[in-house]
Amino acid sequence: MDNEVLKSFNRRAFLRTVPAGAAAGFAIANTSLFSQVAAAQAQTAGGGASFQMLTAQQIQEDEKALLANPGNNNVVQAKTFTVVMTTETAKTGAEYEWHEGRDHVFQILEGETVYEVGGTPKGAHSIGPGEWHAPEAEGTTRFTLKKGDMLVVPRGTLHKRSTASSVTFWLISPQGNS
Repeated sequence: MDNEVLKSFNRRAFLRTVPAGAAAGFAIANTSLFSQVAAAQAQTAGGGASFQMLTAQQIQEDEKALLANPGNNNVVQAKTFTVVMTTETAKTGAEYEWHEGRDHVFQILEGETVYEVGGTPKGAHSIGPGEWHAPEAEGTTRFTLKKGDMLVVPRGTLHKRSTASSVTFWLISPQGNS
């Protein structure tokens, strides 16, 4: 919900939107939904980092900076997710990887890259808690991603990227227990 909706949202409006039986359950609970919404509003109003706005201009400036100097821009580093803008040129992952506690959503902003996804790892080894690499894999599916394409890689799924020329993409990575 946006802030304007939350500001106008009150107990009476809420009770009109749910069945009477469900509403009775809320009356019995020690912690009301409304105190949680109010706490979230207070955190936002008080400067807590509960949301972040990126303007189109900021995104364009970040993209331009990465084109001049390829690499990663960690746009958001939160407890439950990460958002990274990456530009790379002529780069291939050394090994396949997969993660027990992170999903990946890739969206291509510019350029083209190839992902190999799925399959069975060969020579797998752990590089840390819940993080795995393998130098080889059998039975992967190959996708060529171009500007505007999106690929969702669920946690535990083998993946590897190869970029022949240049690519700029978003990586959105929810993390934590499934």
